[in-house]
Amino acid sequence: MKLTFFGAAHAVTGSCHCLEVCGRKYLIDCGLQQGRDEHDDNALDFPAGDIEAVIVTHAHIDHSGRLPLLAKEGFSGQILTTRLTGQLLSIMLRDSAFIQESDAQWQNQKGKRAGRPPVEPLYTVDDAQATLELVRTVEYGQKVILGEGVEVRFRDAGHLLGSSVAEVWATEDGVTKKLIFSGDLGNVDQPVIRDPEFLDEADYVVMESTYGDRNHEPPESYTQALAQLIDETFAKGGNVIIPSFAVGRTQELLYFLREIKDEGLVKTFPSFQVCVDSPLAAEATRIYSGDLRGYLDEEAIEVLQGGDNLFTFQGLTLVQSSEESKALNADKTSKIIISASGMCDAGRIRHHLKHNLWRPECAVVFVGYQAEGSLGRRLLEGAKSVKLFGEEIAVKARIVNFKGLSSHADHDHLLAWIDHVKPTPQQVFVVHGDGPVSESFAQELNQAGIPAHAPLYREIYDLLSNQMVEQGVVLEPKRVTGGAGAGSPAYVHLQEVSKQLEALVGRSRGRSNKDLAKLADQIRLLMEQWEE
Repeated sequence: MKLTFFGAAHAVTGSCHCLEVCGRKYLIDCGLQQGRDEHDDNALDFPAGDIEAVIVTHAHIDHSGRLPLLAKEGFSGQILTTRLTGQLLSIMLRDSAFIQESDAQWQNQKGKRAGRPPVEPLYTVDDAQATLELVRTVEYGQKVILGEGVEVRFRDAGHLLGSSVAEVWATEDGVTKKLIFSGDLGNVDQPVIRDPEFLDEADYVVMESTYGDRNHEPPESYTQALAQLIDETFAKGGNVIIPSFAVGRTQELLYFLREIKDEGLVKTFPSFQVCVDSPLAAEATRIYSGDLRGYLDEEAIEVLQGGDNLFTFQGLTLVQSSEESKALNADKTSKIIISASGMCDAGRIRHHLKHNLWRPECAVVFVGYQAEGSLGRRLLEGAKSVKLFGEEIAVKARIVNFKGLSSHADHDHLLAWIDHVKPTPQQVFVVHGDGPVSESFAQELNQAGIPAHAPLYREIYDLLSNQMVEQGVVLEPKRVTGGAGAGSPAYVHLQEVSKQLEALVGRSRGRSNKDLAKLADQIRLLMEQWEE
């Protein structure tokens, strides 16, 4: 009985853990590695045909995004998840596949002119559709047999509609071990969804640590703060641009905006328009407006019982076509535009930033985590200008960060959650966090008398003997986007050349101004070509 860590080990994305019981292998999540976490272009670390079944904690792409690749490469077993996660997977995997195909098409258009061989998408929409046919859904609290010696039950993780903590009972050679996989634990007092459930009695716990080193700021009245910002921006004739994740965060925002409308909190322009410019968000909103029995918190139930819709109101427009999207910026009326992606690295949001960032009367409001290296992070860190579609755009708009608006449990809530697991587990594996954060949180658990460590990529742990049998490896953070993964020979060569360039610059002191200017222009030109 072994547990191997193939993702989110000293990393925030790419959750993927492999449980081996009675000679059969089961995955808990199979997510895409994103940003600097990515290595080896998201290739699988194991033969897909060796996997018996997959347990999916929730629909976010960093937990589910490699499922179509798994199916493409030969997996044909069950994918077990909750009912609403299954519904959200149906749109998120198809959308991810569309992005994979579009990215490959774009690379091939550029590559053909440069004489490069064509690239294949990681997977296609057909692969995603085939994957969805393998999905089996159950409700919270329903205990099911997944395979020989493996039983599973989902509990509410309070992170996203349908998100779950997976309880797994593994039995081998007459010995049963209970494992808890936290998935992503939610924040408390979020609208619509319930708080995370507390669990007990586990031999092993695999838990996230995204905010393992910090607490969220004391919660403010989101409706009051957002209404004030809208008022101030509209008074100046500007737009409020909100980069938002299409599933979960967008619906949460609509919930708040409905309250703002109902209470008349925006005085400048009370009939203001809200435009959700994301076909994925629109489809997700329809799921959020469907059958939510067993998934809602008490306040949301009261709203529904009062006859109101949680996410729709007068003045809301769900934008579908690209022509409708472009028209939003042609219309000079002040409005709120909610668009994906949430970190501004892709999608329609980049067009809205291009048209609004340079306008001092506008505001850009961040309502979610911005990963290191993302455009969103650069804006929050005070970038004076950014390049969008080959054009340098000055940052004059007001940049606002709603720090308290997070769907992840913070440090204190993570501690409270693991403290409920009694008696003390044999080992807690701290995953899904930046390396230093995971390490510090594991150390804090140890100091509190809870055995814990932050496993490295490819670590193998024997659950019957309670010991590591194969140490993992440290993956270097990815420094470039696309192409070979971090640590590849090509990347190492690039690093060496960069050191040579740095040495050349050092040796150039004392040369003529003309030569120095020429060298600087050549370097700048090369950088601009690679950044486009």
